[in-house]
Amino acid sequence: MSAKKELLQQLISSIKERNGKPVNPRVVSATIESLGIRDIDVVDDYGFESIPHLAIYIYEQLTQESELKNKYQKAAEAKNLKKISLNAYTSVRRKMLIKEYSTGIFHLFPVFLQVISIIIFGISLWTYVGFNNLQSTAVVLGVIIGLVTTGGFVQVIGKQVSFYWYNEDYLMTKRTTQKILWTGVKTLIITFLIISGLNFFIHLYPYQFVLIVFIYSLLIGVLLLVLSPLYTVKQRWVISVSILAGTGTTLALYFFSRISIYFVHWVGILVAIGIAVFYLNYFFKRTVKVKKGLYHARPKMMLSVYRSFNYFFYGILIYTFIFTDRILAWSSTLNRNLPYVVYYEKDYEIGMDLAILVFFLLAGVLEYSITSFSRNMDYWQRKLKYNKIEVFNSNMKKLYFKHLRIFAISAVIIALFLYGIITKPWGYEAGFDETLSPLSIKVCLIGSFGYLFLTLGMLNVLYLYTLNQHKKPLKAILIAFLLNLAFGISLSRMVAYEDSVIGMLIGSLFFMGYTTVATLKFLKNLDYYFYAAY
Repeated sequence: MSAKKELLQQLISSIKERNGKPVNPRVVSATIESLGIRDIDVVDDYGFESIPHLAIYIYEQLTQESELKNKYQKAAEAKNLKKISLNAYTSVRRKMLIKEYSTGIFHLFPVFLQVISIIIFGISLWTYVGFNNLQSTAVVLGVIIGLVTTGGFVQVIGKQVSFYWYNEDYLMTKRTTQKILWTGVKTLIITFLIISGLNFFIHLYPYQFVLIVFIYSLLIGVLLLVLSPLYTVKQRWVISVSILAGTGTTLALYFFSRISIYFVHWVGILVAIGIAVFYLNYFFKRTVKVKKGLYHARPKMMLSVYRSFNYFFYGILIYTFIFTDRILAWSSTLNRNLPYVVYYEKDYEIGMDLAILVFFLLAGVLEYSITSFSRNMDYWQRKLKYNKIEVFNSNMKKLYFKHLRIFAISAVIIALFLYGIITKPWGYEAGFDETLSPLSIKVCLIGSFGYLFLTLGMLNVLYLYTLNQHKKPLKAILIAFLLNLAFGISLSRMVAYEDSVIGMLIGSLFFMGYTTVATLKFLKNLDYYFYAAY
């Protein structure tokens, strides 16, 4: 009799371990049969007439237990509790604002480092004040091609790699990262071959010029590719370290060697790439060794393409949008004699470089807003009951408008700062020993509003991306790009070449408006999108 009780207790433990809380006795019966137990075994081993009788007894025993979770349910619960603490969350909002805003600004340290380096030393990781217009054209075109070509892959890394990372499948995180990086590098090479082939037949630029463009585009593109996974796997400090080391190498070679300025840049960028690649390999080797993950398959490219199609083209179009006005301005022959089809214009570039500070300085708002949105969404869906859908949507909509107020206040402060840079002796004049031209000021003012609207649109896109709403952002940036192109071509060819920036302003204004309407509709039915996403 004691042997039967012991066997029965072992069976109950096995069923509890497999199922947790069973739905009904039939589930218990099915589990018993899956263990290879027959009706004849039930009589001899457990003292019951049949499997259904035994299942009813076990079901009644299990449903009487107050704590009834198997190890998988407990692990899931622990993971969810780790994500958010309802009692503690409401007391840390102000602290989170300071932390996330500071984090967003800190992650722009590599950008600020380049600005400081060019102001103090006249050289940075890929810029140099001593370049003539033709050299500047080659370098800037290289940077543009590198960013545009790899922009889509960066978005895919953010989408696809983060999917495996947050599901703790580290082996697939590693393999997917490697696959995307190699595909990005091959795309850069193919792009160069196409450009070289066209230049061979049309001969728009000297061959040496095209080679310099390619090397800069390859190095900048690879640098962007190898840095982006570090952001996804929360190793963002390595980005600052690699850029700092690369910039330091560039400065050392510039001041203590006599090699060409091009090689100074290339060696510095290679150092930054090398540090990022070395750490990325070390990090994945250590992480995969500790916990390999749930799957051991190779990344399926067609599945990745299907999942990331819209993200990929959004990444390409956002960079294309940002640089369209420059290309249109530099290719306009209105009141200008151009030696080549696209030729660098210093005053226009200075104006746009100052204007883009608006985007960089608002990065902290984006970082805080999207973190706050995600955590509040988790908070309210846990706290509110299922019949409080309207309250859930209303609370998240109020949070959105709160973020817009923070965005507006930050924009006013940044505008005052930018005004000081333009007009005060301690600003641009102190850094470069020259005053801004009226053209640079005009481009800066219009471009600043353009980047302001573009940044707000990108904030809207981040909200939509939280629950996989990716079609409308792609449509928005595509139409915005076409508006940018149409108005930019018309104005730069018929009014003044610098008026191509107005096309960027119009495109940004549309992008902001379209994504704002889409976000408000999204928030109105947030409960549905939240359910559909999971």
